[in-house]
Amino acid sequence: MIKDGLNRRQLLQGMGASLGVLALRGFEVQAASPVYFTHGIASGDPLCDRVILWTRLLPGDGQHNASLSCVWQIALDRDFKQMVSSGAASTSAQQDYCIKVDAAGLAANQYYFYRFIAAGVSSPVGMTRTLPVGNVDEFRLGVCSCSNYPQGYFNVYRHMANTDLDLVLHLGDYIYEYAEGVYANPVATDELGRRVEPRNEILSIEDYRMRYGLYRTDVDLQAVHARHPFICVWDDHELANDCWQDGAENHNEGEGDFKARLHSARQAYHEWMPIRTTSKGDQAPIYRSFKLGKLADLIMLDTRIHGRNRPLNYAVDLPMRSVLFNISGSAASLVGEEEAAQIPETELVRVNVPFDFSTGAAIAITDYQRIKDLTAETLPAGCYYLPDAETFKNEILIDPNRTILGADQERWLDTQLQASKQRGTPWQLLGQQVLMGKLGLPVLTDEELKLEETKPEYRPILQMMQTLAKEELPFNLDAWNGYPVCRDTVFKSLAEHGVNPLVLAGDTHNAWAFNLADNNGQAIGVEIGTPGVNSPGLETYLATEPAVLGRAMQAASSELFAVDTAQRGWSELVLTPEAATNQWHFVSTVLDQEFTVSSADKQRCKLGDKRFS
Repeated sequence: MIKDGLNRRQLLQGMGASLGVLALRGFEVQAASPVYFTHGIASGDPLCDRVILWTRLLPGDGQHNASLSCVWQIALDRDFKQMVSSGAASTSAQQDYCIKVDAAGLAANQYYFYRFIAAGVSSPVGMTRTLPVGNVDEFRLGVCSCSNYPQGYFNVYRHMANTDLDLVLHLGDYIYEYAEGVYANPVATDELGRRVEPRNEILSIEDYRMRYGLYRTDVDLQAVHARHPFICVWDDHELANDCWQDGAENHNEGEGDFKARLHSARQAYHEWMPIRTTSKGDQAPIYRSFKLGKLADLIMLDTRIHGRNRPLNYAVDLPMRSVLFNISGSAASLVGEEEAAQIPETELVRVNVPFDFSTGAAIAITDYQRIKDLTAETLPAGCYYLPDAETFKNEILIDPNRTILGADQERWLDTQLQASKQRGTPWQLLGQQVLMGKLGLPVLTDEELKLEETKPEYRPILQMMQTLAKEELPFNLDAWNGYPVCRDTVFKSLAEHGVNPLVLAGDTHNAWAFNLADNNGQAIGVEIGTPGVNSPGLETYLATEPAVLGRAMQAASSELFAVDTAQRGWSELVLTPEAATNQWHFVSTVLDQEFTVSSADKQRCKLGDKRFS
């Protein structure tokens, strides 16, 4: 059993005189000293000679507009008797009292201890590590994503903090933007007290700062930051759900200008995350790369907002089967597509075709007067519209102008892969947000779906998904499945320059392993999708037995090597010059601080195979 010995209430009770709402971003805290380090410490974006150090420092006397100074120290030992480097830093309300230091002059592949000191008060002590140079026998990464405070405890972070790792790779959804009670577990909110602040959906810079402040009060999140350096990238919820460069599913006109919201979200990310930033201070762009000695190149991509076009949505973009009518005569006449090309557009009307299922067979109704004014809501009993899957797959989905990266990031990725190949690096890791593997909608029977055990609001969606599954349509249009032309471009780069590509993804809350292949079946590389820290997975929406669903998923995707659709956890990736090995670790619960950990079978890709074996 693993038990967290310090909860948030105890943490707050141990702080002294009141600092007011600024201190923990919406929470009263106690502090008896002139300054206080309110959110622990963190390190990130390590290089072979430097690392970003982070903390947050507040005045303890209520002078919240004051500028504060501190000293940072790096040593080889926890007692700081073997000092290596030190310096001064300052902060103010303009940076939300966050402090970030790019501490240079360090040795490669070295563990260090670090701390901050201000007005005689010391921060907690953290551990970090620089990246290696030259030959590397082994490198161990912890990969995680999708941590949602009101869904339960961050037990996954606790387990990662207690595991020996060289680096933690966080692939996004570090916070969630929703309002109180939205996308929350009632047990977590009502019984465990894990409610969000502010209570509204976060929109302004102060909102985003408060939400980061809430998350960073979590002792398990503080523990994993104190134990390991992080390399991070955002996904959508650090910004707004299902966002792209110009908008988001979870943003409307009543919520103000999207670009202003985006800038606020990026600025708060810049302030609160241990990430190396540009002088703009809003983390633009976020894609960047790291060298893990001669063993691997880690290439971090932004598949969320930098160049992404609006993701397709079946409810919006999937056309229904339709026919054209020539309405120029006394009676509308049905015309074919080739014939219609010779008729003026003003004389043509396209109408969705209802299908009558009352006799058991699908019979198209093509009487213009009967169907011209019908809608999905006014269809006669026994009649339904059917999706035009062929038009969607052969025209809409493969629009060459749609991209998930943007042309400039595509070119940058290609040059990074070329450089990696030229320097003889065995592994190329692509750290990014969403699944790249080709994943189709699974075909399930009504018995396997267990619709009677499914929440009523999900049943129509699942029934429609089964209709689409028979048309062999993609599972998730918000992932690379919805941008196949851009994926083909990346696959060409990987085929030409990727010696042993390994793609890493988060986003789905479930665990995936793919053998990536191009449209000709040529092996491209492997992909690991990490399970979520505590955000719910497919088991929340589907009553289908996980093993049954897993088999159906694999039947719908020739690339899917392994899958777990029901557990929260993280991925442990071990790289050696001979192989890459992944193992998922799952926690037994996120609703109790006592938990056990189980580990899945390892997936191994030998150097040169470009496939799991």
